[in-house]
Amino acid sequence: MKNQVTSIYKQAERFAEITKKSIISGNIVRAKKCLALAERLFNTGSIETKNAISNVYVFSVSSFMEMRHCNISHLFPQTLKAEYIKQVNASGV
Repeated sequence: MKNQVTSIYKQAERFAEITKKSIISGNIVRAKKCLALAERLFNTGSIETKNAISNVYVFSVSSFMEMRHCNISHLFPQTLKAEYIKQVNASGV
């Protein structure tokens, strides 16, 4: 079971990779579906799930999009966008 995901943080990391691959391939519809699912998990999940989505998923996807100079404002759902803004403000950027 080489590909077995062992923790919620690794799952969030893998989910971020899927989202980023969708963006790279131009499949924005799939990327938006991934972001919407992440938003739903963030809103309804446990504290650990919320932490994983915020600290791993949002950080990974937003960093990737900024490095590629993508406009994230129209892709991120409202709650995830708020988490992204918190991260940016906390980092002092």
